[in-house]
Amino acid sequence: MVYQGILLDFFHLINHAFFKALLFLSAGTVIHSISDEQDIRKMGGLLKPLNFVYVMFVIGSLALMGFPFLTGFYSKDTLLEYTFSTFTSVSLFSYWLGLITALFTAFYSLRLILFVFFFESSSNRRIVENLHNISIFVYIPLFF
Repeated sequence: MVYQGILLDFFHLINHAFFKALLFLSAGTVIHSISDEQDIRKMGGLLKPLNFVYVMFVIGSLALMGFPFLTGFYSKDTLLEYTFSTFTSVSLFSYWLGLITALFTAFYSLRLILFVFFFESSSNRRIVENLHNISIFVYIPLFF
């Protein structure tokens, strides 16, 4: 029984590493393309100029949220199901803590996508005018 829990933890850890790597690569691409601006409040309206990065960002965010048919769903759902089925007070607390954490993760992931890609930019005009596309050598790791 404990062996199964360790395998589930490891499965979720490996999946989490892959979609977090995709999110960090996507975030770095966005930051680099807008002249190294890191304040999310100054970003916005990047859907058209960075549409490929947007798609990669959405895929990584959906996997992080545990959206069905993506790896995050299988690892997170299996882990939550395992903690719920062991019937101890610690596992029940872990289940509710994991469920609340998953809800907060979905909230901040959607907020991030809305702020960066959909809302109007509040940065100065110089940053928006100097927005540049990224070379193909950055898109290759994002794709894989």
